[in-house]
Formats: sequence, C-alpha cells, structure tokens
Amino acid sequence: MAVAFCNLGSDAGLKKLDDYLLTRSYITGYQASKDDLTVHASLSKPPSSDYVNVSRWYNHIEALLRISGVSAEGSGVIVEGSAPAPEEAIATPPAVDTKASAAEEDDDDDVDLFGEETEEEKKAAEERAAAVKASGKKKESGKSSVLMDVKPWDDETDMKKLEEAVRSVQMEGLLWGASKLVAVGYGIKKLQIMLTIVDDLVSVDTLIEERLMEEPINEYVQSCDIVAFNKIFAMYLIGDDCFAEFTDSFTGLECAIERLECRFCVAFIVQFFHNAI
Repeated sequence: MAVAFCNLGSDAGLKKLDDYLLTRSYITGYQASKDDLTVHASLSKPPSSDYVNVSRWYNHIEALLRISGVSAEGSGVIVEGSAPAPEEAIATPPAVDTKASAAEEDDDDDVDLFGEETEEEKKAAEERAAAVKASGKKKESGKSSVLMDVKPWDDETDMKKLEEAVRSVQMEGLLWGASKLVAVGYGIKKLQIMLTIVDDLVSVDTLIEERLMEEPINEYVQSCDIVAFNKIFAMYLIGDDCFAEFTDSFTGLECAIERLECRFCVAFIVQFFHNAI
C-alpha cells in the first residue's frame, strides 16, 4: 500500500511528515528513491528547522541530487493537495520538417552499412581505444554501510557458530565489520553486525534471502533485520591530500574526524554535516 501525505504546505501536513520521518531515513525503503523526489518536489520551499526530521531528510535529498542523483524506483507514494507540475515543465516534441526528413532518408540510402572499414576509420577507432586505456580511470561505484540484526532460533543456539556461519558468506563487494551480542530477553541474544557493500555488486535483500536464510546457515539463523542503511560519501578534501569516507550519520562523522589530521578537513566535514541535518 502506497504511503500517503496531504497538504505539505501546511503546518499539520509538515507535522505528520515529521512524525513519519522520526524513525526513517527515507520515504520508503532503505535508500533514496523516486518516492523521496515526489515528496521533495511537493515542498514549495525548504522546511522550517522546527521540523527537525523533515529538515534533515530534505537537506539529505538536496545533497544527493547535487552529488549523485536518485534512480531507485521506490514503493509508491501519494501526495494530496500539492500543486500540479506547470505546463511549461512538460516537454513537447519539436515539429518535424518533412522535407528535411526526406533528404536525410535519401542520404541514408547511400550509406553502405556493410562496407569495409576505411583506413581513416580504423585509425580513429585505434586512437579512441588508446585514449580510453591511457586514462585508466574508472568511476567508483557507490558504497553503503549497513547495520544488521541476526536472530537465532532459541537460547540454545551456539552464537559463536552463528557468527562464523554469517561471516562465511563471501561475495565480491561485501566486507564484514565489527559485531556484538545484544540481549533480547529470556536468555536469548541476537548478533548485531556491521557490513559494507558496493551498491552495484551486492543487494542486501539478495544477501539475506539467498545466502543467510539458506542451508546450512539457516540451521543457526532464524531471521535477519536491517537496523540502519547509510550511504557512504567519499570526499577528497584540500589539505595534505587528505581523504575521508564517511556516512550520513554522526558515527561516520566521528570515524572521519579520527582518521584526519588536517584541521581544515575536519572543519569542512563538520560544516557538511551541520548543513545536512
């Protein structure tokens, strides 16, 4: 069922959205999606800082739009009482000049699609291939930091073997991190574990459904829940070639500051987070 909001231009509408975002990072799911863009576009201006959660979410979406954009589809959201998109925003296809089209078709008839490649074309292709190889630069895929709860079947489950089974899952783009046991009740404990994933290589849903909940690991694991899902921003900063990776959370901010020695970089990151919340 799609999430619904109404009258986001009013205090009552913003209050409802603020309450909704109290326990969520995004409108739907664990990553920014077109649902976030829909709600974002429904706000005629940045929300007041009185609405802490809405303001945090709004600034985060603004930052994503500037840095990497948003492409996930989302689960669907309904926003009632918002102004419709202006007609000027709807692109209309330009009129086609029939005479020009006919001339182009005649020219296409003269093209030999199956002819041999000329020396000039071969040389141009070789130059392009050499330029690509010389650049040697590949765009890095985005990364995410995930905090996961792994729950056992009962209090008799060997938690050491459970953790070993979880960490035995190895995939390209998956890195297991720190973990701890957290008491649930009645003598039962759950495993809380951090992991870092490369977004283009690892799907958390696939990891859980096809690896952690399959044999033989499901002998120890009863269920898995995502506690937190944060994008990792890589930022190259001025000052002694400092480099920092951090998430959109205060935990990530602490780690970034501990890893930096350049005071300028620390001040820059603090300002970044101050603007994002």
